[in-house]
Amino acid sequence: MFKIVKKEQLSDNMYRVTFHAPLVARKAQPGQFLMFRVDEFGERMPITISYYDREAGDVTVIMQKVGSTTALLASMNEGDYVADVVGPLGNPAEFDDMHKVIVVGGGSGCAIAWPQAKEANARGCEVDIIAGFRSKNIVVLEDEMRACCRNLYMMTDDGTYGEKGFVTVKLKELLEQAKAEGKQYDHCICIGPLPMMKFVCEITKEYGVATMVDMNCIMIDGSGMCGGCRLTVDGKMKFTCVDGPEFDGHLVDFDEAIARSKIYEEQEQKVFQRRHHYCNLQAMADAEAANRKEEQ
Repeated sequence: MFKIVKKEQLSDNMYRVTFHAPLVARKAQPGQFLMFRVDEFGERMPITISYYDREAGDVTVIMQKVGSTTALLASMNEGDYVADVVGPLGNPAEFDDMHKVIVVGGGSGCAIAWPQAKEANARGCEVDIIAGFRSKNIVVLEDEMRACCRNLYMMTDDGTYGEKGFVTVKLKELLEQAKAEGKQYDHCICIGPLPMMKFVCEITKEYGVATMVDMNCIMIDGSGMCGGCRLTVDGKMKFTCVDGPEFDGHLVDFDEAIARSKIYEEQEQKVFQRRHHYCNLQAMADAEAANRKEEQ
């Protein structure tokens, strides 16, 4: 059992949760992830490690409440326990030969982009960040991102905060400006929805900027045995959990990855239809959490 030592709500559906997991914290590095289960009947959920404190033995994740497992975790409180926290898994992010870096985060992807930007900054890189959200009410980690970069460009789809528009528009503007000044970025780190990463990679390829993407694929065991997280990179089959999660974005077959990400879309819709409304899902999660607390 692993104790939740801290929980913080960042926005309407984003939460920062800290688990006491000394063995994971001891080995964790930026870019790696962990697998957790709320209870012995729950699904295995992969989630990127956002922060780790080796001395305290704690690991922190930032998650978006989108399904039954994340809703259940969101309903839990400090002092509650989850069944499993396994990690660190995957390969650490690589920062070799990075000097001038543009980091692009989209929505919940900013929770992964931020620690990588922080690490790049700590290694002496010049870091600029473009952070994109649908609207102002779901903006998260602005202060944290601003603290580890030279320039932070906040973008919202509806213009309710920062600049109106997509991250791709701002990226192309900055790359064009850097090219004109002879000060082009040498690397781009991009993390967010698959379609966003696809279009970011198309733009950076046009400008000759090496681009690393963090692939968020369907996972079951996180050890390479199930094959659920397979994707095609440079024409070869790779497994996100053991070969990634970071890959050269210019070599990833995004069309295939996007199609695979929708493989359970019909089943997911049926689950929500059966429960009629998301509030029913939240009520169920709250009830299960209350029952576990009474049993302890």
